[in-house]
Amino acid sequence: MTEEAQTRAARVVVADDQTVVREGIVMLLGLLPGIEVVGSAGDGEEAVKLVAELAPDVVLMDLRMPRCDGVEATRRIREEHPGTQVVVLTTFADDESLFPALRAGARGYLTKDAGGDEIVRAVHSVLSGDAGLSPSIQRRLLERLSEPEPRPAPPAEPPDGLTAREIEVLVLIAEGLNNTQIGRRLHVSTATVKTHINNIFTKAGLKDRAQAVRYAYAKGIARPPAG
Repeated sequence: MTEEAQTRAARVVVADDQTVVREGIVMLLGLLPGIEVVGSAGDGEEAVKLVAELAPDVVLMDLRMPRCDGVEATRRIREEHPGTQVVVLTTFADDESLFPALRAGARGYLTKDAGGDEIVRAVHSVLSGDAGLSPSIQRRLLERLSEPEPRPAPPAEPPDGLTAREIEVLVLIAEGLNNTQIGRRLHVSTATVKTHINNIFTKAGLKDRAQAVRYAYAKGIARPPAG
């Protein structure tokens, strides 16, 4: 945060579709040091419009709103007005709303039972380039990131009449293994591997290994390498 930003109050817009809640948040923020409420919005569309008009430092953004929800409004604000940060302020501390909001560009996430000090910290944290996440949200985010990436589920029914063993061979082809390596992995002879590959090509109408790899990706049998 620049020296100028440190010496003036953070200019904030509040977006919440519930009038009583919105007015209560505005009243609370008016009592907090270092924060100036410059506008309030009843839905995401209005929030985006106010950001364009007022260029606030931060939007406190509810997620569940009509016309344009908080996730979409966050995405538009961050794309169109990158100088404005977004702190999500919501009743719903669940992964279904948390992670889409963070992916859309929100830098902070607080539940509506957050105290005034916590809100002030979150606002000034995002203005300083840090993440304004409550401790509970930080823990859940770390837990989510530490979860192993789910492997693609195998097709409910193998395509083109492929057998389970032929699917295994096709996966190993997609991983780049040659016939000898596939044989070692599956503990079968190279001749048996060749037979399986010939059966795969015949059933799926394939001409070569490159087509087999593309087929495996298209059918969800194997996942393309990242990057």
